[in-house]
Amino acid sequence: MALSLILGEAGLTATKMDTKAVVTLEKLDDGFAVTASHLTLKASIPGVDDATFQDLAGKAKANCPISKLLKADISLDAELLS
Repeated sequence: MALSLILGEAGLTATKMDTKAVVTLEKLDDGFAVTASHLTLKASIPGVDDATFQDLAGKAKANCPISKLLKADISLDAELLS
């Protein structure tokens, strides 16, 4: 969702975005917690080069309200499809 907003602000529209999340759930002293989430994103966005895509995807990751809520280590692999 954050990436869709950022793309729109840049005047870009994705024709496809496929995201996979692998979440780490750990038992801690005070119960269970999501401690990490690894996102794999594959997107088709006409009119954007890979450097711009990586920059926009990184901004979305850094500003995602869900990431902030989880307070977990969030990693991202983003691939621009042709």
